Amino acid sequence: MAARLTPGLERRLKSEITGDVWFDRFNRGRYATDASFYQIMPLGVVVPRTVEEAERAIALARSEGVPVTARGGGTSQCGQTINDALVVDGSKYLNRILELDVAERRCVVEPGIVLDDLNRQLRQHGLWFPVDVSTASRATIGGMAGNNSCGGRSLRYGTMRDNVIAIDAMMADGAKAHFGRVDHNLSGLSTDSPLMPLARDLLDIGAREAGEIAARFPSVQRRVGGYNIDALVPDPAGYNLAHLLVGSEGTLAYSTRIKLKLWPVIGKKVIGACHFGSFYQAMDAAQHLVKLGPIAVELVDETLLSLASEIPMFQPTLRQFVRGTPAAVLLVEFAEDEDENERRLKLLEQTMGDLGFGWDKSGERWGGVVNVRDPGLQAAIADVRTSGLNIMMSMKQAGKPVSFVEDCAVPLPHLADYTARLTQVFEKHGTKGTWYAHASEGCLHVRPVLNLRQEQDVKAMRAIAEEAFHMVREYKGSHSGEHGDGIVRSEFHETMFGPHLVKVFEEVKDRFDPNGLYNPGKIVRAPKFDDRSLFRYAPDYKVAPIKTAMDWSGYSGEGGGLQGAIEMCNNNGACRKAVGGVMCPSYRVTRNERDVTRGRANTLRLAISGRLGPDALASDEMMETLKLCVSCKGCRRECPTGVDMAKMKIEALAARARAKGITLHQRLVAYLPHYAALASKVPWLLNLRDRLPGAAAMSEKVAQFSARRSLPKWRADGFCGDGATFGPEDGREVVLFADTFNRWFESENIKAALTVLTAAGYRVHMPAPSDGKSRALCCGRTFLSAGLVDQAKAEARRVLDTYAPFVARGVPVVGLEPSCLFAFRDELPSMFPGESAQRLSAHALLIEEFLAREHEAGRLELDLGPVGDKALLHGHCHQKSFGAMGAVEKTLRLVPGLAVETIESSCCGMAGAFGYHSETIDTSIAMAELSLLPAVRKADAGTLVVADGTSCRHQIHDGAQRDAVHVVQVLARSVVSARQSGTVRDLEAAE
Repeated sequence: MAARLTPGLERRLKSEITGDVWFDRFNRGRYATDASFYQIMPLGVVVPRTVEEAERAIALARSEGVPVTARGGGTSQCGQTINDALVVDGSKYLNRILELDVAERRCVVEPGIVLDDLNRQLRQHGLWFPVDVSTASRATIGGMAGNNSCGGRSLRYGTMRDNVIAIDAMMADGAKAHFGRVDHNLSGLSTDSPLMPLARDLLDIGAREAGEIAARFPSVQRRVGGYNIDALVPDPAGYNLAHLLVGSEGTLAYSTRIKLKLWPVIGKKVIGACHFGSFYQAMDAAQHLVKLGPIAVELVDETLLSLASEIPMFQPTLRQFVRGTPAAVLLVEFAEDEDENERRLKLLEQTMGDLGFGWDKSGERWGGVVNVRDPGLQAAIADVRTSGLNIMMSMKQAGKPVSFVEDCAVPLPHLADYTARLTQVFEKHGTKGTWYAHASEGCLHVRPVLNLRQEQDVKAMRAIAEEAFHMVREYKGSHSGEHGDGIVRSEFHETMFGPHLVKVFEEVKDRFDPNGLYNPGKIVRAPKFDDRSLFRYAPDYKVAPIKTAMDWSGYSGEGGGLQGAIEMCNNNGACRKAVGGVMCPSYRVTRNERDVTRGRANTLRLAISGRLGPDALASDEMMETLKLCVSCKGCRRECPTGVDMAKMKIEALAARARAKGITLHQRLVAYLPHYAALASKVPWLLNLRDRLPGAAAMSEKVAQFSARRSLPKWRADGFCGDGATFGPEDGREVVLFADTFNRWFESENIKAALTVLTAAGYRVHMPAPSDGKSRALCCGRTFLSAGLVDQAKAEARRVLDTYAPFVARGVPVVGLEPSCLFAFRDELPSMFPGESAQRLSAHALLIEEFLAREHEAGRLELDLGPVGDKALLHGHCHQKSFGAMGAVEKTLRLVPGLAVETIESSCCGMAGAFGYHSETIDTSIAMAELSLLPAVRKADAGTLVVADGTSCRHQIHDGAQRDAVHVVQVLARSVVSARQSGTVRDLEAAE
């Protein structure tokens, strides 16, 4: 991980660049990896605020003799965006649409704009950019142009090369040039253009090598290997010089403006999910299904389906479109008018029958078509398919699917034979492959399962690569069909194109960049792809023993499995999405690699493996890395490989607490359950903090509670009903957990829960602590937030012991505060591996989950009356993480006449104590302003604003001056409304 020092460059960049400039180990380490299996520590990182700053940074690097690597989302699978160089990250600031011509369907963008962000802005004009890569939520247009990305619908729309009109770029000598259409004699270029002498030389190369190019270049559409020198072959219609930059992986010039061809948005779509009992038969069928004119034919194989079925967020989708246990499913997508879509679905079913497949058959001829017309289900299926890589990487074993023959493309008639032969190659070397993606183009993503920490598997990787590429050449296919060259495939250009054309590639590189400024070692003069010194897990990679506080036994490695859990991050960057779901809320505000799950996981991995110095896990830099992690648990559900950063943060905080203790702020938050009862006896005294002039400022100075944020109001009427039982004696039993926050700050919520549960006829137990202590039960959440796991375990043990008799006889444990209740489902089993914790975890339910379950079972007898016309619902992060929002919405909709609208929001930004801290309050407010607070402000005065989280309600009150209520409050009001209505009806009947 060592790199040469460049103090002159660092000093000059920091004095001349207003964007971020990082040369420390922690930040450089976060840019040392992409989605490949390589790792190279960069010399430094610059995040320019403008294109002009990017150009200035590159000029300074040139003057210091330092190479430059441009980077967007960092999702490249071949090592394109890592290097021993200055990394220029354009994804944070260089993300604007500069020009938009709706009539001509054209736009000009900066290189750092993310594909999904671009399409969100284009959608209002009825347009989109159709190179729909699976990483669309984080892939930048600059990176896509660099890799010549293709996308799932390239069958209709083509590749990046087909959709890039022109590129403005800075060349290696600092000259700026416009690469676009030119005629055959270059008459369109001015004689003083810096591009003129280069263009002449390039066209000379094209004319000279036309024969060799025709003989050696694969004829398949998905050929993205090497340089696109076929764009230089003599053509009376002229040339597009931008096409030489497309696919050049940032090795020829730095793109500053990219002009794109746009298309009308797709109208109504239908999908025919073609099931097959044999993988070979599915591959053989693809060539016939393509003849029906689909816009895509995408493969999901049985391995992907099996792994996806173990991931909660994908399970409902699979249940709706997968029938039986297919060996493969081909998703055939049509996008014509409604009648034509239906006609083609019928043709699809007929074709499957003509090919000999039927639901009534067995073996390799079993199969048929499941038609999918619902747009919502189509989107969910697309999410499964585009998550294919991450789903494959969710394997917890030491061996993982490895990308190196990932996207070879062969002509469709050879696809079945190619896959069968490659499967035999895998078997010969003791492994098997996972398959998915673009059957319509003969470009299947295949990854053999290997453990690249073992020399024998590295040797197997080379043998497989050599045999696979020989086959691809035999079929006149392309060894690089979508993801580019990088380090993985550049070595093999000689095999595919021959030694002569490799020399031509070098000639092109040298003509553009004689001194090797731009991304050296990619496409030409590359290292060996199996050079283990470049691997993320190099031969010297080692993790020392780690003292851990939580259970990580589901994984392998040091720390009882903590190492394996951290290493589950494959760097594909799904956490960098800007909208939808929860993760990663802090990244959505800062757009810093440090503040995304991937960046934190990389930092943890480098720390435990000694790459960031001694005691890095407990260091100040690590605390800075994790500072903006709000423990939302979004990654726990939404990261397809299951990286649970909230739980990992507990381990880092625990290491910090052991090494350096905790702050006063942390102590006051952590021990809140211990002093809460005493504080409730003198609420007026503690509430002076927000009333006395200067008191809030003092609390900020002494304990880091921001003076800009009011604190929760202590009350004298906290809930003190422990040991009591409520409701009818013969009612079905339930235990109600009174958490610290609702008990001492909003006791009306507990009383409302009792109103609802007893009205429904339940016998509600609120048992006193079994240890005889007067202090109320606590889940331990506040202690975990400070890394005090032993204290959290002590609190959790009291809960386990107290509730054990009830859980033993199957009594549900119902809670109100999501962060507390879900501690029983999540952290408690990690603190106490074993049967007792698992039993409580299985019986712990939010009150809405309990009521929804009872309603679905036909057991809920609850009279409810109207309370309003509309409710605006904000979900707590943990409700979303545990898939509880459906139950919350269903329960709220039990109220007669109440329309429920759920805000599409990430974290509210409070996250327990996070929103109160003076160092994080700005980020807290910014998170809320992304969608939550604007939505609440737009709501009319008669709309009920509903949020279950204590901190969520506080954020809404502070930020929108609206009082939000717990769902149980709405239900309690509805119970009262029904009773009052019943009384009125009784009086009317008596009259």
